[in-house]
Amino acid sequence: MKPTIKLTLKPLQQSLLLGLATLSLAGCQVLGPFYSRPEPQVPTQYTDGQASQMTQEQQLALQQWWTLFNDSQLNQLVETALAKNNNLQSAIARIEEADAFARESGSNLLPTVTATGSGIRNRVTESGIFPVFGENPRKTYKIGLNGSYELDFWGRLRRANEAARAQLLSSRYAKESVTWSLSSLVTNHYLMIRSLDAQLRVNEQNLKTAQDSFDLAKRRVEGGIATVLDAHQAELVVTTLQTQALELKRQRALSEHQLGLLTTDLGLKIPAGDLMAMPAPVTPPTGLPSALMEARPDVRQAEQAMIAANANIGVARAAFYPSISLTGTYGAESIALNNLLKSPARVWSLGLDINLPIFNGGRLKAREDQATAQQKQTLASYQNTLQTAFTEVSDALSNTSQYREQELLARSKEKTTANILAVAQNRYQAGYTSYLEVLDAQRNHNEATQALVQSRQNTLIATVDLFKALGGGWKPETVKQEEYYKK
Repeated sequence: MKPTIKLTLKPLQQSLLLGLATLSLAGCQVLGPFYSRPEPQVPTQYTDGQASQMTQEQQLALQQWWTLFNDSQLNQLVETALAKNNNLQSAIARIEEADAFARESGSNLLPTVTATGSGIRNRVTESGIFPVFGENPRKTYKIGLNGSYELDFWGRLRRANEAARAQLLSSRYAKESVTWSLSSLVTNHYLMIRSLDAQLRVNEQNLKTAQDSFDLAKRRVEGGIATVLDAHQAELVVTTLQTQALELKRQRALSEHQLGLLTTDLGLKIPAGDLMAMPAPVTPPTGLPSALMEARPDVRQAEQAMIAANANIGVARAAFYPSISLTGTYGAESIALNNLLKSPARVWSLGLDINLPIFNGGRLKAREDQATAQQKQTLASYQNTLQTAFTEVSDALSNTSQYREQELLARSKEKTTANILAVAQNRYQAGYTSYLEVLDAQRNHNEATQALVQSRQNTLIATVDLFKALGGGWKPETVKQEEYYKK
């Protein structure tokens, strides 16, 4: 039969426990301030003719926006970078650290219990002022459980846990920011390589035309119907294009090296491709609201930092109030190991610790002021992040629209200069004009073809910038353009 222990509480103890129970029911208030999202200091719609009529579902970001370019090589590069990039691995490790910190902070809301045990053999002096009774040296054996629990009357622990959770979310959004920037960097470098490929292809075509003109000029010089100056001018065009090709190849190699660094594949080689064959992603619909930028991870990260700073004010204010903890022990103590588990060896204690600050030289007030100042800093940072995001989206919308129009004009100009070059070459072969007219037509056509490639690159990169500015993109399959025009 197990022995039973009956605790008889004295009146003082009864009053103490009754007071604690009443305080726990009436108290347990959480000190403010409590977080509420501040009003964004940005317009509700973009200045580029955008209405504000998209539904919440249509504001969902398209996470894998790079797939809209329909390029398997690009998709593979982005996936590799997201899996292996060292900066991203570091961000993931910071999430793990913040998660562990949040779990540690949350554990403070629970009681702590530890098990103890000891076996001591010691000898005391027999020449002291107190006589020694019994065995000397003597043995003592102890086992027990120690427990403590802080009563979170003022919400200090809960506000600290709130701050830790916000920091965890902030680290997750920071990782999304790295992902967000990394995918944009990979895509931009890839588009640069494709642009250089297109420029090399155009250079090769122009070089062939220039070489044909040089051969023709040499034949005309040999036939006595042209001057040596024509041959030298034609040769200069060939040399200029050859030099340009070398520079384009150098830039391509550097972009390839950057892609290798981002994907941790330092020996990466990208086969030649055609920028002009890549489709431009869908145009943004009218009706993109400024609230869409709240999906950006940097905006969310700034907000979580503000939530954490707000909670830290509550932690600082709770320090002005008394902290109350319950402590208790239960165990056994005996001079004989075989008596340790018997009823006479049992010991226990129950206590209450109260810590009330009386005078600290203004230290607690200074800490509250620090927390308040930090909250003001995070608020200003949040508003600045929102305003920066709004500006970036507005810029990207303008660039996307303007570059598309420039590309159409560049395409028309390229066709016109090609026709002019053909006419100039025919006139020169027929002897109606000097070679200077051919040179001028070749120069204009070379510039036009390079400008067309550059315009195409600008259009695609502007689209990437828009995806990045919006924090991912929009879902084109949910967009019905006629729904977003202002009524």
